[in-house]
Amino acid sequence: MQTQQPPPTAETDCEVAVVGAGPVGMTAAALLAARGVHVVVLEREPRTSDEPKAISIDDEALRVYQSAGLAGRLLRIIVPGTGTRYYDATGRPVFHAGSPWPFRHGYPFKNPFAQPDLERELHGHLVEAPGAEVRMSTTVTGLAGCPDGRTGLRCRQDGTTSLVRARYVLGCDGGRSTVRELLGIGMTGRSHDEVWLVADVLGDHHDQRYGMHHGDPARPHVIVPGRDGRCRYEFLLHPGEGSPGQRPDFALVRRLLAPYRDIAPGQVERAVNYRFNAVVADRWRDGAVFLLGDAAHMMPPFAGQGLNSGVRDAANLAWKIADVLAGRLGESALDTYETERRPHVEATVRLSARLGRVVMTTSPRLARQRDRLIGAAMRTEHGRAYFEHMRYRPPHVYTEGLLAGEPGLAGRMIGQPRVFDTAAHRIRLLDEVLGTGWALLGVGVDPGEAAALAGPLAPAVAEVAVDDRMPSTRGHRVLVDVDGGLDAELAGYRGRVVLLRPDRFVAAAWRPAGPPALAGPLRLARRPVPEPVA
Repeated sequence: MQTQQPPPTAETDCEVAVVGAGPVGMTAAALLAARGVHVVVLEREPRTSDEPKAISIDDEALRVYQSAGLAGRLLRIIVPGTGTRYYDATGRPVFHAGSPWPFRHGYPFKNPFAQPDLERELHGHLVEAPGAEVRMSTTVTGLAGCPDGRTGLRCRQDGTTSLVRARYVLGCDGGRSTVRELLGIGMTGRSHDEVWLVADVLGDHHDQRYGMHHGDPARPHVIVPGRDGRCRYEFLLHPGEGSPGQRPDFALVRRLLAPYRDIAPGQVERAVNYRFNAVVADRWRDGAVFLLGDAAHMMPPFAGQGLNSGVRDAANLAWKIADVLAGRLGESALDTYETERRPHVEATVRLSARLGRVVMTTSPRLARQRDRLIGAAMRTEHGRAYFEHMRYRPPHVYTEGLLAGEPGLAGRMIGQPRVFDTAAHRIRLLDEVLGTGWALLGVGVDPGEAAALAGPLAPAVAEVAVDDRMPSTRGHRVLVDVDGGLDAELAGYRGRVVLLRPDRFVAAAWRPAGPPALAGPLRLARRPVPEPVA
């Protein structure tokens, strides 16, 4: 995709510079622009990528794109997926892993797509977004401090050098991150010895709305159908069949696909050999510079969480930067980005590696043992739920960070159920009612008693009806459950006021008689939150 370039300038000032116009960088830029932040995206390539790398986007990520005004654009490029089906060593399906709570975040659970389509939609959105600028063919060559406290990015574009000065810099430039290297930040973990052939093909007959993981020890492989005849095949290579980074011979591709289809050279969109990494950057922040996505962590693909983890990074950090720039939060709030995200990322990296070892083992003995254990588990209610509801996935919760109040109540993400909004007299998704900022919910209590506690966070305020009773709607908004989703999400918060962060994690929850002191990172930059009255 060719992009019009802005005329080079000697110096540019912005609030946030994003290095890398891949999916994570453009996601972060879109979230920032939606919050009124002036953002400049710097990308060394002349156009968005034509390579279909990432292929699965989940419901949490689509909810993030909704907050950036992008959900409608992305729904037209996905397959509304149903999860992943796993097969044993003999090719027999053993379980189908999906969501225990379909549509919890307002979107299908796990959705195949093509990365070039995603990048084109993100780029098209950004070039139209007020306050956002995308500079392609722009290479960042250095970072330096500026006298005014900003970070300067030395750039080269078409032989011309320039300087971009930014209050904050986001390094979203992939596994070989220039930003990470310029900061001298290492990565800890390991590269897997096995080499996999990854082939994206056209004209395929597979039309399933789920991925297929085949645990055949003779040749473990993965099949993920896409839209309009696209399909991803991944095969573990035997010794001597290929090395990392090598373009596979077409004859090998054809031989590996032969059990499923015949193929012509023109139907191979991309074929490459990969060695997967399971590594995490040693630190994700250096002053005003942050690492996101593959620049901060890389994982094997077997849990389908590489891109989704990068989207979660952007969702966690973008609103915090916007609130700091707007004076709603103190600078220390940005320290919570790594505090909150690192534990979940490390757990997801471990899960991805474990799935690869177990599901994709090449040992016939271990494969037989695996199949026996899963078969026995599937004959029990608990075991079936463990596999089919993916309870082996690490929960996305926070135990430290931008949280206050009662442990166990704060740090949990609230889903996005359908609600009846008495102010609009419509059934809407929760985030459509609350907007993209902070929100204060009184769950069976009057939220007005505690609204002042949130101070200049300026939350959306609403009362949540409970127990099939309808409170008076005079003078305030009431949210009413319509299908059980709202009641289920807030069951543990009845009789409490709930402060929701812009990323829809619970910042604090309290009973009206005992509000917490919102101290630490939640103490605002412009004026402190009042201490509770005894």
